[in-house]
Amino acid sequence: MAEPDGALRRLGAAPAAAVAAARDGLGLAARRLLTAGDGAYPEFPFADAADPGLFGPDSMTWRVHAHRSMLVGGLRALFVQMLHPLAMAGVAEHSSYRTDPLGRLARTGRFVATTTYGTTDAAERAIAGVQAVHGRVRGVALDGRRYDASDPALLSWVHNVEVESFLTAYRTYGPGTSEAEADRYVREMRVLGFALGADDLPTTAAGLREWVQGHREVAASPAAHSAVRFLLLPPLPIATRPAYAVIAAAAIELLSLRQRLLLRLPSLPGVETLTVRPSTAGLLGVLGWALGPPPPLAERAAG
Repeated sequence: MAEPDGALRRLGAAPAAAVAAARDGLGLAARRLLTAGDGAYPEFPFADAADPGLFGPDSMTWRVHAHRSMLVGGLRALFVQMLHPLAMAGVAEHSSYRTDPLGRLARTGRFVATTTYGTTDAAERAIAGVQAVHGRVRGVALDGRRYDASDPALLSWVHNVEVESFLTAYRTYGPGTSEAEADRYVREMRVLGFALGADDLPTTAAGLREWVQGHREVAASPAAHSAVRFLLLPPLPIATRPAYAVIAAAAIELLSLRQRLLLRLPSLPGVETLTVRPSTAGLLGVLGWALGPPPPLAERAAG
């Protein structure tokens, strides 16, 4: 006859095992969606003490980019980037976002991960790959103006919007930052922006927000409105659509009133603050629990 204490221990271990299995299953499903594949984290040599890469383990960039608020920030960045007619023309005519949305998401995530956590050589190779793609993206927008993805002005727009969006999402759904920490993050990310070919990069968080919000090229083209409709109802697996709806609502809630009006997006500020933010915080908490930290941070914590 088994000892009572042993039986109780086994009963107590059963819920813990079930929770661990649920976490692992959810984490794998989320990674498969984000990587458009088998759920494996992108493979590249990680930065370390000998080669800290572009930023290093003690950087604000590592801290911000490890948080699941990046999901909200990344989608918000896409909405805002649409508001530059020339940048939107390049996306509409050359991007695979309609035919391969998950693949494009995975490639973007791989680039961010590699330039954040990779060795200097890995980051430089990722940057060179993006520059090679940019070299092929050129044409004429509907308003008759020529565009070139290698144009420093367009690169500055794309980079500044991404950094401002990542920081806005982190300050809303992450642990937050002081002004000094936010400025540090903006300055760190200038390294990546300059490496990509951008040339107009603010040095403070306040300056960055002012740069993005006051940009003179902001307008919504028919291509932008078409892209908005696609992002509101993308062809995702049915099981992931509720979570995506929460992330999309959170991204839209972080847009300015002017940006929403230009993109023809709804605006209910009071209602959104009371409903969207708690729902998003709960979802990101679950995803953070399921996914865990990126391998470089997990290894560092274990060490």
